[in-house]
Amino acid sequence: MMRESFINQLETLHAELILMGAMCEDAIASAIKGLIDEDETLQKKVVMLEREIDQKEREIEDFCLRLLIREQPVAGDLRQINAAQKLITDMERIGDQALDIAEISSFLFGSHIKSDVHIADMARAAVTMLQRSVDSFVSKNIEKAREIIAYDDVVDDLFVKIKGELVEQIARNPADGGTCLDLLMIAKYLERIGDHAVNIAEQVIYTVTGERGNPE
Repeated sequence: MMRESFINQLETLHAELILMGAMCEDAIASAIKGLIDEDETLQKKVVMLEREIDQKEREIEDFCLRLLIREQPVAGDLRQINAAQKLITDMERIGDQALDIAEISSFLFGSHIKSDVHIADMARAAVTMLQRSVDSFVSKNIEKAREIIAYDDVVDDLFVKIKGELVEQIARNPADGGTCLDLLMIAKYLERIGDHAVNIAEQVIYTVTGERGNPE
């Protein structure tokens, strides 16, 4: 009976992680759409989402601590809770980076350059990584976790591509230098979001196997 209760609490934890992941996905998508569409309403939405993500992190952290104190889990269960605590830290930072993107966006209103580079593609790739990483954690799917780690190359390649596009833009028109630097910073935030998704995927491997990294 005690084991059944613990399993139910783990299912609640998973549901909360999925919810926090969805908030992060919404924050990234809203930040980029706000940038492309020059929509201040979406920028304000990201501010609210970032606060909700912070609150959700605190709620999940408290829940994990209660599980550790009351249930005193061992082995795989303990790894799962510890990994969840690291996962929410990564997602909280993703929320911060979505907010950073939204804050930079206002300086780019009126510029055509943001639509001439692959920012939207990079954002979609980062959101895909985040969504799949959280799903792999809840399902304990090691193969999916490894696919996410490999998919980070897509995000990294898009960062390199965007950097090249911005260098070319500056060469054509040096007056666009400030705008291009702002866009490069947004691309860097998206690259970091991909890195956080990799961290989550690595926690999947740790939770299931007890091994750090991405063993073959």
